Amino acid sequence: MGPFTLAIDTKSPSIVTSDVSSGKIQNLQLETRKCFASVSMEEEKPFNFLRILFEGIIAGGTAGVVVETALYPIDTIKTRLQAAHGGSKIVLKGLYSGLAGNLAGVLPASALFVGVYEPTKQKLLKLFPENLSAFAHLTAGAVGGIAASLIRVPTEVVKQRMQTGQFASASDAVHLIASKEGFKGLYAGYGSFLLRDFPFDAIQFCIYEQLRIGYKATARRDLYDPENAIIGAFAGALTGAITTPLDVIKTRLMVQGSGNQYKGIFDCVQTIVREEGPPALLKGIGPRVLWIGIGGSIFFGVLESTKRFLAQTRPPPSQHSKHD
Repeated sequence: MGPFTLAIDTKSPSIVTSDVSSGKIQNLQLETRKCFASVSMEEEKPFNFLRILFEGIIAGGTAGVVVETALYPIDTIKTRLQAAHGGSKIVLKGLYSGLAGNLAGVLPASALFVGVYEPTKQKLLKLFPENLSAFAHLTAGAVGGIAASLIRVPTEVVKQRMQTGQFASASDAVHLIASKEGFKGLYAGYGSFLLRDFPFDAIQFCIYEQLRIGYKATARRDLYDPENAIIGAFAGALTGAITTPLDVIKTRLMVQGSGNQYKGIFDCVQTIVREEGPPALLKGIGPRVLWIGIGGSIFFGVLESTKRFLAQTRPPPSQHSKHD
């Protein structure tokens, strides 16, 4: 009777252990699935459009202003390199020319971009399966870029004409452009701007988000600000290099003024290649990659830290909606 009792006692724990072990495996699998879902879709929370929009506007505006102020001189040199014809020399004076007027446009443009991007991204991530998260990021980046272009283009036109010495102040630039070229003069090069920024925004944010997803999955934790900054720098530099020819075309069309040297995008490309050779389409690639690489580092670092700060100020979720 003793051995029989012992046999039951021995079996019983093994059964319990097996059940517990099985439960642990199931829990582990469930946690793993949750882990990967949270990596690509953040947390499963009710979709609060207004809060996401508000936080995106604040974070985007803050990041945009910090980047523009820090890197404006590099952008000025890049613009002058691209606008120069043949062997013209680059003037290194007035590298902050037009900054104040540009910030007046950068702040709302960056705020609008992120304000549109964040809710669009989160909505698409809920609609698409996890393996299509890259498509969600591409689409959200493109949508945000189109929305922001309504502010970005006039800002860019005024900024680049001031950078190339055509005007002394932003108010003079707006007044004279509108009087000589009409309202459409403020949107000079709009097509080429979209041609550059449409793929740029989509590619940069897709690369950035996908790298973050992979890194978070490997590290099994949230990223620190320096890690976000490094990923942002890589995404920005790579995208900047890829889209340099589009940037050259956009710059030439925007700074030509009422002279209309180029009839459109294709005529601009043909004229540049014919008169200056194909390498001219890569003018300013060094400053551009440096500027956007550093800019990506600062922008995404500030963006993520601001988003985290705003998330910490949210009121705690109600007790009943904590878990389904």
